[in-house]
Amino acid sequence: MNRVIGTVALATILLTGCGDEGAATSDRATAKEPPAVTTIAGSWRAVLSSPGGELPFELVIGDDQASGYVVNGEEQANFGSVERRGSQVVMSYPWYDSEITAELSSDGSVMRGRWRKTHEGGVDSSLPFSATRGMAIRFLPLAAATAAESDTSIDGTWRVEFSDEDGTEPARGEFVQDGQAVTGTFLTPTGDYRFLAGSFEQNRLRLSAFDGAHVFLFDAQLGEDGMLRGDFWSRETYHATWQASRADAGEKFLPDAWEQVSLSSASDRIDFAFQNLLGETVSLNDPRFEGKVVLVNLFGSWCPNCNDEAPVLSRWYKERRDDGLEIIGLAFEFTGDVERDREMISRFRDRHEIEYELLLAGVNDKEEAAKTLGFLDKVVAYPTTLFLDREHRVQRIHSGFAGPGTGDFHTEMLAELQAELNRLLAEPAL
Repeated sequence: MNRVIGTVALATILLTGCGDEGAATSDRATAKEPPAVTTIAGSWRAVLSSPGGELPFELVIGDDQASGYVVNGEEQANFGSVERRGSQVVMSYPWYDSEITAELSSDGSVMRGRWRKTHEGGVDSSLPFSATRGMAIRFLPLAAATAAESDTSIDGTWRVEFSDEDGTEPARGEFVQDGQAVTGTFLTPTGDYRFLAGSFEQNRLRLSAFDGAHVFLFDAQLGEDGMLRGDFWSRETYHATWQASRADAGEKFLPDAWEQVSLSSASDRIDFAFQNLLGETVSLNDPRFEGKVVLVNLFGSWCPNCNDEAPVLSRWYKERRDDGLEIIGLAFEFTGDVERDREMISRFRDRHEIEYELLLAGVNDKEEAAKTLGFLDKVVAYPTTLFLDREHRVQRIHSGFAGPGTGDFHTEMLAELQAELNRLLAEPAL
């Protein structure tokens, strides 16, 4: 009898001991594992690791965790989609075939991963990505300045020269400074560098931009001679040096966008035939274009300045097609893979609600594009737009597009383009 009682008592002790140990183990496991993060919504300081150093930008994820955007100065570059798959976060710009894929840390404070974009020849560009929750600052402050170091202002207009292995290119720098914060852009003969944001601190200028396609980092020092000298990095492969001197606000020193490209023959008439997104051949001589003013627009779905221009053309077409306007977009894409390139053009069309005809004309190499078309002496920029009257005679050719980041230049250019369009539409067919 005593042995039975003793056995039961021993079992009870053992069971109790096992229960206590299990509870203690569970408590320790709970203590080691932070609570699961339930949201990625909010602001993040994001960084791409460029060969030139940190390329920072502000990242905002919406409360729905399915939308978000990047902030570059006045620009809000919306993602096409944001997806949360457990600890993985995917933020994409489908119209650029560009995305960020990152892993969220267990405490939800950091994301780490890579940015990827299909580039020339179908080859991917890629850079390491990281983001820290809640940090609003773009460039981290420099070490404290000495008493001898005093900053001046770089606010205003600058005459710029970029240099790389292919030579030099002029540009116009327009900067707005508020304290140490700087916004602005560079306008070139072919377009602009869109919305740049950064700082001017201890006579050092740092600017960056990321919008899925542009991956820009500028770093320059203001010398005692008043010149800015520095470096420019784009993606993981491109590097140029640049220098700048102050210029008058009204000074003109860039080539005229209307005079950079000419027809390759004495004839003022052109012709072409390419396939649309359905595989149907479309020609300028088709009956539907007869007696119409036609804008022939050379573009690429990959081209940010083309994406700036497309909403304008889309709106003009809807407003003026009943007045006799037609637009034909000739797409020059990256890969040469017809199906892939048609898909990217379709995304471009859907993004900008384009109702005019888009044709796949070739690859984005400018020399090859000029050969493919045959009627231009050269192609210097995407976009390029030919203005044809109702008899389909080429009246003017405009190279490039100054986007909204250029401020007054954008407004003035739109007024010039619209004035030419209105002139042609006002003229009756012969």
